[in-house]
This record gives sequence, C-alpha cells and structure tokens, in this order.
Amino acid sequence: MMSELFSIFEYQFFRNAVAAAVLTSIIASMVGTYMVSRKIVFIGGGITHASFGGIGLAYYMGLNPFAGAAVFAVMTALGIEWLSEKGKVREDSAIAVLWSLGMALGIIFVFITPGYTPNLMTFLFGSILSVGKGDLLLLLIFSVLLCIYFVVFFRPVLYTAFDPEFARTKGIAVSAYRYLMSIIMALAIVLSIRTVGIILVLSVFTIPQITAMIFTRDFSRVVPWAAALGAFGSVAGLMAAYVLDIPASAAVIFFLTVQFLIIKACSLLIRNIKRKRVSG
Repeated sequence: MMSELFSIFEYQFFRNAVAAAVLTSIIASMVGTYMVSRKIVFIGGGITHASFGGIGLAYYMGLNPFAGAAVFAVMTALGIEWLSEKGKVREDSAIAVLWSLGMALGIIFVFITPGYTPNLMTFLFGSILSVGKGDLLLLLIFSVLLCIYFVVFFRPVLYTAFDPEFARTKGIAVSAYRYLMSIIMALAIVLSIRTVGIILVLSVFTIPQITAMIFTRDFSRVVPWAAALGAFGSVAGLMAAYVLDIPASAAVIFFLTVQFLIIKACSLLIRNIKRKRVSG
C-alpha cells in the first residue's frame, strides 16, 4: 500500500503540485504570520475577493487573468491602507467596500464577456495539480525575494506592525513600510490563488500560523514553524486527495485544519495534566 501511495511521485504533475505546496507554505508563513500577528486577517480576505474583479476584467479584455488579479489585489491593498490612514474610514468598512466592489465588477465583466463563458472553478477553488514550471518559477522567485526582504528589513517590519509610534522615534518610515507590506500581501495572495483558489486561500495564510503560535509567540520562531506545518499538512492533503479521489485544494485545507485541532487538543491535554500535578 505504501509503495503504491509513493508511486504517485513518479508523475511530473504531482511533483509540481508538491513543490507548489511547499513554496506556497514558505510564502504564507512569512506574510500570514505578519497578518495574524497584526490582526489584519480580514484585509487578506478583502484583497482575495476584490482580486476577482481583476480576473473578470482580464477575461473581458483578453488578458492573463492572474495579471488582472494581481493589479486589482495591489490596488485593493493600497486602497484599504489609504482609506483607513488618510481617508479616516474604519478599516473594516474599507475592506467591505472594496471587497464588494471587486466581486461585483468580476461578475459583471465575466457576464458581458462575449463568446464562451469562462470556467471560474479554477480561480474559486484552485488547481494545484495543474501547476506548471512557469508557476513554480514565479513562486520560487517570489519566495526567495520575500526571504531576503524579511531577513534584511525584519526589525523595521516588526516595529511598524506592532509599535508604529516607537518606529517613528527611530526614524523609520512607517507609512512606506506598511504600504510595501500591503503590496507584498496582495502579490502573495494572488500567487497562492493558483494553488488553493479564492475561496480557500485565506486558510493557508492563517491555519498554519495559529497552529505554530501554540508552540511559540515569537515572530521569528512562528515563521519557520508555520512553514513546516503548512508544508506537512499540504503534502499530506495532496496524498489523501490522490488516494480518496477528492479535490486536492480542499483536502489540503482539511488536513491543515485537522492538524491544528490535533495539536491544540494535545496542548490542552498536556496543560491540564501539568495543572493537576501542580495542584496535587
């Protein structure tokens, strides 16, 4: 049975899917930890759904849908940051406005696109098993650049995220770093849509991170934990999808969730045992 299970690695498409899952986990570990720690997860949701407007517009104009999604995602991220900072609009309200606008525009443009109506399932639920070499190259380049960015600018990013006033006293351009992180979040999310889709992408940027935070709250330690947990859960989900013949992206999210629940239950059990020993 095990030899039959691992025989799937003989196929190029499955090796591509595993590589995409690992690279996506690395990207999500950094960006997702920033989002979870700063408590701006729903900004990610707003960016994700607003990017659908770019997909619809790109279809209408005969362009690459992911290029359209990237443009809309970046505009939405910057728009949310600007509206909440300069426009004096509450962050959750700004997210709601741009989220709704993006989805509405996407539906309108897809509807008025002449000829064949595109199949949107790939964008909504992902298609990790159809990831090609070009997609992998983009993920690899982005993950390397992101690692370099976080290593070089780790402290400014941390200060501007959690203590902007202190960052200003240190002469750090808080607004510039926050706008740059908004762009990075947008691009990371769009690249991940290819693997898990608009509906499920937010899970990749949150579940491994909150699982890692069971072990540590140190930002620099959460990132590698989240990357490892995300990669393990993703590969397990892909193999389960092959065995059970179920959608791969959904299986990945299911395994990431089960992984979180098991680790959380074990941590609570260990904590209760320690308390009983202390009280006893």
